Parts: sequence; structure tokens; C-alpha cells
Amino acid sequence: MRETSPRHAPGSAGERRVQEITGTSERAERFYRDQMLDHLNPRMREFVARQEMLFVATSDRHGECDSSFRAGPPGFVHVIDEHTLTYPEFRGNGVFASVGNILENPHVGLMFMDFGRDRIGLHVNGRATLLEDVELRRHIPGLPTPEIPGQRALMWTVVHVEEAYIHCRKHIPHLRKVDRDESWGTDDTLRKGGDFFAAKETSKPWDAPSAPARTERPAHPAYPG
Repeated sequence: MRETSPRHAPGSAGERRVQEITGTSERAERFYRDQMLDHLNPRMREFVARQEMLFVATSDRHGECDSSFRAGPPGFVHVIDEHTLTYPEFRGNGVFASVGNILENPHVGLMFMDFGRDRIGLHVNGRATLLEDVELRRHIPGLPTPEIPGQRALMWTVVHVEEAYIHCRKHIPHLRKVDRDESWGTDDTLRKGGDFFAAKETSKPWDAPSAPARTERPAHPAYPG
């Protein structure tokens, strides 16, 4: 996912510069050698297949960043093969921040965190493309139908894996899952959190008449509407 040296060694030039400054180059090389893969091995694929949450990091063509949370029943992230995984995109709040960023910049960083059973994390970095639901199903006949009542995948983010490596459990809290009404597919504003942070009545800089117009994102055939 990141810029690499001509020999395609893992890690960015920035990483390696900081390693030199802090004296951790040998330690980092050991981690790259022992823990970083350019694919998902069998244990990683099994881990991803049973996760119920996912954190997604993207940025637009200017490097402006966004992080987002995804959740669903085990299997909502579908591992196609050792080099490819995919997850559904729903309507949500209609903003599509992550999808919009991917149209401009395909680099994505995924973080799978297991807070309950194994208390471990998995980084997956790579390049993403977007495919409409019907189109992806032509290529992946076994693609599961999202088990979320009232929701339909508008499209899928398909990630080509370039880096996969562990996030150590040292500071990951051990959480216990409790039964609750997930309210999957609801459009009830209060059940979704309402205006929890009282943002609706807070002044915003882009409300000012002199605020510059938002740059339009380019059209893309995978984007519905």
C-alpha cells in the first residue's frame, strides 16, 4: 500500500527514517521479516471471516483523511481468496465518505480488532475498487447476501491485499459481548443516536456565504445515482 524501495521492501521511506533516528531499524526489520505478509494466510482468512467489526482508513486525492467503522454479523467481510477481500456498502447517512475517497485515492487501511475471543488485531493494507452488487455477484457466485434485515448492499468495496500483519494484544482491552437490539436497517433517528453531539445547532464554517464551494468528486460507474 505504501511507497516502497526499488526492491519492494515493506515500509515507507518515512518509517525507515524514523527507525534510523530512534535506533529501531533492526527491530523493525525483524518485524517486517517475521510478521508482515503480502497476502492473507489461512489463519488470517479464518480470523477475518468471523469478525463482526472493521475500521476503515481512507484519504482523498489531497491526503485529507477519514476513518470509518463497519459492523455486521460474522462473515459480513467476505474473503474471496488469499489476495482479495470484500465488504458491503450500505446507504447509511448517505455521505459515503470512504467510498468517495476511494474514487480519488484507492489506498485503504483496514483494522480488524477482536476484543473478545482472541484479543488481537490484524492490519490489512491494500488498494480498493468499487463494484455494484449485481456485477460482483457475476464474478463471485458464492458471495453471501448480507444478513442484515432491511438493508441492501448498494455496492461492495473490493480490496487487493498488499500488506497483512498483526496488531499485538498488549494494550487491547478484553471486552464482553452482551445481548442487545442491534436495530439493523432502522431509519429511526433516535435509535441511530439522533443529534447526540448537538451538532445540528452548532455554527459551521461552510454555512458562511463566503465559504468556498465544495469540490465535486468525479463520477464513477460503480457509484449509484
